[in-house]
Amino acid sequence: MGLTAQILREDLDAVAARDARVSEELARIGYPQPRIRERGYKTMLRTIVGQQVSVAAAASMWAKLEGELGENFTTSCLLKRDFDTLRACGLSRQKQGYARSLCELVEAGAVDFDALPDDDEEAIAELTQIKGIGRWSAEIYLMFAEGRRDIWPAGDLAVQEGVKRLLDLTERPKEKECRELGEGWSPQRSSLALFTWHYYANPAL
Repeated sequence: MGLTAQILREDLDAVAARDARVSEELARIGYPQPRIRERGYKTMLRTIVGQQVSVAAAASMWAKLEGELGENFTTSCLLKRDFDTLRACGLSRQKQGYARSLCELVEAGAVDFDALPDDDEEAIAELTQIKGIGRWSAEIYLMFAEGRRDIWPAGDLAVQEGVKRLLDLTERPKEKECRELGEGWSPQRSSLALFTWHYYANPAL
């Protein structure tokens, strides 16, 4: 289902009821827009395709990949293609390694996007088995594709900057401090993360 507009409103209202600063800023800038992605390995593959390139370049590569593999391609479709075929779609050697890691883990049943662990940390651990997928990418997937409501991507610079502004800090908190500061917003931290991004044009996935 994802973090719908209704969920965002409910969760941010719940935080605002106990945090005057969030209440003040929510009244000033309003609610963020939902960002909902499809559940499954394709969303994670799109993340891999889009790493370290522009939005336009990522869209072009994805279109070429779908053109080669077919719109309803499976993991085995990608694994059957050779290096040069995937290179022609724009995938570098590194991206191909990450994409193959994803598809191989799915095929082996080591990562099951239809049955990730309910525990968020266990789900993050399962997703970060995939080469090229770090904690941030796993957290973003769980927020936008699964709609998990208490994910806190404390390593994200925009989240850190948002926390700095919300709490009137003199410096942007580093990841460890940001994670600690976010504990008071549990169990609605996913909506708070979206609220901090609401300050910026910072699309994810």
